[in-house]
Amino acid sequence: MENPERKPRRRRRRRPQEALPQGGGQEAVEIIPLGGMGEIGKNITAFRYRDEIFVLDGGLAFPEEGMPGVDLLIPRVDYLIENRQKIKAWVLTHGHEDHIGGLPFLLPMVFGKESPVPIYGARLTLGLLRGKLEEFGLRPGAFNLKEVSPDDRIQVGRYFTLDLFRMTHSIPDNSGVVIRTPIGTIVHTGDFKLDATPIDGKVSHLAKVAQAGAEGVLLLIADATNAERPGYTPSEMEIAKELDRVIGRAPGRVFVTTFASHIHRIQSVIWAAEKYGRKVAMEGRSMLKFSRIALELGYLKVKDRLYTLEEVADLPDHQVLILATGSQGQPMSVLHRLAFEGHAKMAIKPGDTVILSSSPIPGNEEAVNRVINRLYALGAYVLYPPTYKVHASGHASQEELKLILNLTTPKFFLPWHGEVRHQVNFKWLAESMSRPPEKTLIGENGAVYRLTRETFEKVGEVPHGALYVDGLGVGDITEEILADRRHMAEEGLVVITALADEEPVVEVVSRGFVKAGEKLLGEVRRMALEALLAGMREKKPLERIRDDIYYPVKKFLKKATGRDPMILPVVIEG
Repeated sequence: MENPERKPRRRRRRRPQEALPQGGGQEAVEIIPLGGMGEIGKNITAFRYRDEIFVLDGGLAFPEEGMPGVDLLIPRVDYLIENRQKIKAWVLTHGHEDHIGGLPFLLPMVFGKESPVPIYGARLTLGLLRGKLEEFGLRPGAFNLKEVSPDDRIQVGRYFTLDLFRMTHSIPDNSGVVIRTPIGTIVHTGDFKLDATPIDGKVSHLAKVAQAGAEGVLLLIADATNAERPGYTPSEMEIAKELDRVIGRAPGRVFVTTFASHIHRIQSVIWAAEKYGRKVAMEGRSMLKFSRIALELGYLKVKDRLYTLEEVADLPDHQVLILATGSQGQPMSVLHRLAFEGHAKMAIKPGDTVILSSSPIPGNEEAVNRVINRLYALGAYVLYPPTYKVHASGHASQEELKLILNLTTPKFFLPWHGEVRHQVNFKWLAESMSRPPEKTLIGENGAVYRLTRETFEKVGEVPHGALYVDGLGVGDITEEILADRRHMAEEGLVVITALADEEPVVEVVSRGFVKAGEKLLGEVRRMALEALLAGMREKKPLERIRDDIYYPVKKFLKKATGRDPMILPVVIEG
């Protein structure tokens, strides 16, 4: 039986779609972003020349408010599935979730249980990807993982030569890409900031960018995340000094939360803890997983070792530092459970210092604020930006973006990795330069951008959007189902069960609705029983009886309460 709340929609079947033919009398490269344009997350872009494609990254995004029950969002990759035979390589810029987190879902969708094409990434990036594949029950050995350095050259098929170049960011082994094609050079910055004093001492290799600029850059695709911020993004070494200062002054236990993948930040915290005689314990699945991989691969250095919460529980407070998950106020994270006194092994007490070495991702501000307020209520000292300089972005601000524009002086420009306001501000910044691009487009997911030596334009569109991951389900949550969940969350639910038998019975149950008294539910029960008896007398189909119950009850409840709960009538034949 259909739910009366759900109106059936006719869906037109899509024909398998490839990118538009080259045409136009000129050879062209097609750039097809399937995620990462006009948003933070889900980064994935296809580059195509003639019958060859390579894919850059494969990320995920986290659900927004109004997506109840959804765990993750991954990009739709219908275009890649339909053109899988043309894919010659998959290249990964770095190991953040918004760039590789979707791959355990996307690779099997596109290739099945094993990849026939190489998947290129730096050592840490592939180490993190292997861990993800294993976590999903996949065999990393089946996916043709090819380790490269952040400054390697990769030949992809007949038409693409990729020169990777190291760029400083908030994770080691991060690269941009100079893409050399038969029609000209494309520079893709990847995520970056220009940190002159990175924690690992490995600065950005701008010589490759400058060389590409000297030879001539046809198109620049660049990180727009901080295009609204003037000046320079602070160096990670500045944050390390502030962390050293506040950890050194803390009187009791110290709790630090940051992004689990921010290996440089975790290293700074460990250095400070070791300097002041504190044992470092870690708690939280993602923090433990990332740190284990970084330690095994040599990206994280510890003089002593990492401890468990049980091992530090009886130490003097001034000898304890705990690195924990929860920088975004996630309900099941370690910091959230500590704040709301729901952690089984440890509790916050007066005199503890809690450092939030992170900033909220847009949409998480309220969740983070709730945690901060609770920590204050428990008597902790809470240190967080901007009051304390314990966090810096991993993305370039305006002066760094200007430098990249000056080094490349591109003919065409495509701001990427940001919401629309970031893209537009980057466009304005580019137009203010002494040598502005001839044309800048504000990128959209699913668009097909056709690049020739003389033109850069949108020429079509491929299927795009997000697939919702809910538990073990991928893509089986639709907008209609989310609408139902929001409806139930906002208005509540009334279930009417009617038994069409010799002795008809009607039961009414409400959840999340008004505190319904016996009179209100009694009236609903009476109306449903009346409709049931009439339907049985007239020998109506069960579906008609259900409708005869649904519509009068809906109208009555709206008039009686001013609310519009989801009503689910179930009619069973005895």
